[in-house]
Amino acid sequence: MKKFLILSILAVIPFFSFAQNSKNMNMKKKTLVAYFSCTGNTRQLAKTLQAATGGDLYEIKPQIPYTSADLDWQNDKSRSSEEMKDKASRPAIAGKLANMNDYEVVFVGFPIWWYIAPTIVNTFLESYDFSGKTVIPFCTSGSSQPGETDKYLQPSCSKETHWRPAKRFPTHVSEATLKAWVEGLNL
Repeated sequence: MKKFLILSILAVIPFFSFAQNSKNMNMKKKTLVAYFSCTGNTRQLAKTLQAATGGDLYEIKPQIPYTSADLDWQNDKSRSSEEMKDKASRPAIAGKLANMNDYEVVFVGFPIWWYIAPTIVNTFLESYDFSGKTVIPFCTSGSSQPGETDKYLQPSCSKETHWRPAKRFPTHVSEATLKAWVEGLNL
């Protein structure tokens, strides 16, 4: 009986080991979750995604922080309105990530402004070489979908970048939902 029990345990150990390895298989690549957030909604989503992936977290900070007046989308003369009218606008970023070369997968998060990503996200993408890396945009919005986000963001990366389509999430999405999404990406 003891021998049978020991053999049974030994037979089950490789199964548990395989199951654990299968769980982590998707995120064995070095992962970064970079995000731009003015109100905190995208920050919250990015932190949940970071927990779901086990990746590193990096905030894309504007060199000149946005004020409430800057973010007034109903004012045609506000900073955000002016930036979004000019698709070539590239607001400066404070600081630079020193070890971007270490990452193979980069999730890039942002709020949706005027049905696309804020142009500061283009600044971030144009600041690094993403050749050979997988870039996955994710966004938050009260109700807007990513719209033409991919059309305006993807050209900010090299043609050798493995681009995935942008995905919108509600701010309070669960870690389990994000894990399921990441697993479905087959990274």
